[in-house]
Amino acid sequence: MGRIEIDFAEALGRIKDMNSVNNGPDGEFDYGSYDAYREARIPLARLHDSAFNWHHTVDIICVFPDFDADENDPASYDFTLTDEYLDTIGKTGTKIFYRLGNSIEPESKKYGAIPPKDFQKWARICEHIIAHENEGWANGFHRGIEYWEIWNEPDLLGHQCWTGTIGEFIELFDVTIRHLKSRFPNLKIGGPALTHIKRVEFWDEFVPYLKDRKPPMDFFSFHKYGSVPEKFAEDVEIAKKYLVDAGYPDCELILDEWNYLLGWQPKEKVHHSYQALHILKGASFVSAVMIVCQNTALDHLMYYDARHSSYFNGLFERYTWTNLKPYYAFYAFADLADLGTEVGVKTEGEGLYALAAKSKDGKHGALLLTNYRNETSLDGKEFSPEEVRIFWDGLGDKAVRVTVRMLDNEHDLTEISGETFGSGAGFHTLSLPLFGTVLVKYDVE
Repeated sequence: MGRIEIDFAEALGRIKDMNSVNNGPDGEFDYGSYDAYREARIPLARLHDSAFNWHHTVDIICVFPDFDADENDPASYDFTLTDEYLDTIGKTGTKIFYRLGNSIEPESKKYGAIPPKDFQKWARICEHIIAHENEGWANGFHRGIEYWEIWNEPDLLGHQCWTGTIGEFIELFDVTIRHLKSRFPNLKIGGPALTHIKRVEFWDEFVPYLKDRKPPMDFFSFHKYGSVPEKFAEDVEIAKKYLVDAGYPDCELILDEWNYLLGWQPKEKVHHSYQALHILKGASFVSAVMIVCQNTALDHLMYYDARHSSYFNGLFERYTWTNLKPYYAFYAFADLADLGTEVGVKTEGEGLYALAAKSKDGKHGALLLTNYRNETSLDGKEFSPEEVRIFWDGLGDKAVRVTVRMLDNEHDLTEISGETFGSGAGFHTLSLPLFGTVLVKYDVE
């Protein structure tokens, strides 16, 4: 039997933004995901690969289509569809994390992956995009977008995002970050959204650059795909060590692309992954990774992808736009984030991942618990459910109402039981299937 012990009197700090995503909803359509996206209370939407769904948006080659044009002339920019897209996201309450660069190009001919002809000019183009969105330049807006990321995956094998050398990218990064920080000192500028934190050939040049040149980098971003939640925490530790060694101990750490992946090869593993990340198994994995990363040095975690046409979109069904099982993992985590403060949890039992939170006044609490294991099974039906006993303390001496909401193949985070106990301490026993997730709420009567 598994055992969970919650101590609501042990405050550990805030619930961090582990439930952010890449991209926003398709729009305010009756048949769309707009309302569900808003109700999920997603903190940040990173704008990467946006142009695959919302054409002529976000990418530098879309917003500034003629690199030979005058970067100081508003007529050189095409902001129309990007602004409409950002308006849609803004109405959901989600904040923007703007990637300055271009979408991935796996095709044989490259357009945005080619190094700009003039790095200084490219930095000035980025400056004007920020000025348009935040300072009203060129009939623009005052959106208050705080995070601006320079490029995406310059280390990706196959030159799908950067066809130049590592040294050339570092030069672009250095020129751009210095220019933007001098122009916008109060914004958070960073990058470079590395594909793989363990790709030594990139770090062999990037770390010495950080040590020697000391660019004003506010955050460092990287990506991770996998099937073992603990491996995500390991990569966070590696990234943190790199930053400390380079002299950036306080630099924000952001994992801004991640999802379930059994492997990129052979194709059977990819096919398995695409199936798993859309179903209950994907929901349990999402919950486990968010829970694990909450207690690392990570500041933000951004799931890839909320874009409907993406194979990695596990939130919304591609054709009907209805909610998929992993959507409810984000919804449940948002309930903990709304409470605000992480509290102590002790977990015993194979495959059990748990995180608990309480409100500022101490009258409300919640537990997010999932049963995930790195099994090749898609539905987990050949495994017996885990019997779990949940103990809690620290809610005072008044009666406590306990509500259990289940996410499994039959329930979409719907209530399966509710009980009122005589004091702020007690226990509850439940049966949790493999890949099942529960949200247990505690309310002082």
